[in-house]
Amino acid sequence: MTATPRVLIVDDDPVIRELLASYLQRDGFVVHCAETAEQAEAHLLQQPVDLLMLDIRLPGKDGLTLTRELRVRSEVGIILITGRDDEIDRIVGLECGADDYLAKPFNPRELMSRAKNLVRRVRHAQALSAAEEPRQLKHFADWALDLDRRRLLASDGRENLLTHGEFQLLSVFLRNAGHTLSRDQLMDQIRNREWLPNDRSIDVLVGRLRRKLGDDPADPQLIITIHGTGYLFSAAVSSRA
Repeated sequence: MTATPRVLIVDDDPVIRELLASYLQRDGFVVHCAETAEQAEAHLLQQPVDLLMLDIRLPGKDGLTLTRELRVRSEVGIILITGRDDEIDRIVGLECGADDYLAKPFNPRELMSRAKNLVRRVRHAQALSAAEEPRQLKHFADWALDLDRRRLLASDGRENLLTHGEFQLLSVFLRNAGHTLSRDQLMDQIRNREWLPNDRSIDVLVGRLRRKLGDDPADPQLIITIHGTGYLFSAAVSSRA
């Protein structure tokens, strides 16, 4: 990464803030801190950042609400901070549009790996969007996936931003159209964290993709559930700019 990456840590626990800040500063991040979602919003209006590390449980507006609101208007990288056993919070966080989550207690090497990778992806997407270079598109049904800008394009010109997880999963489906993939196979292809037993992240991401594609979950036509096995992406896929 060229320019110094900026991160905003949002946590009401001063010990957690100082711990995260020390790890990130040691690796060259410019670190800002906030105790509440409201403070974070005020900071972001004044000074954009590459990455948010956001505690789910905050006084006032909680981290999930802030994630949902930011994702509507921003491509900032969002890593949620959760408890080790907060599976429901992790699932809801992914549904709200978070890119990743980090469970307490923190492993410093894992923390830095996720932070650097997410900043790199965010900056890459921003650079491609600003350059407005010819786009590489994958067409299917009434949709196209912009591989460079991580956008889902509708036939009427509407654009939907995809989170990193949504983009990864849709890309896997497009590469394997017409083939049934188990949850384990999907996890292996989009792995960016340690999967927990009975992890439902794949099902969450499928649900999010269906909503964005207008694919009725009661009778899906694009992403079909193969009961007892996994999922099948049914549409034909073509590549053109």
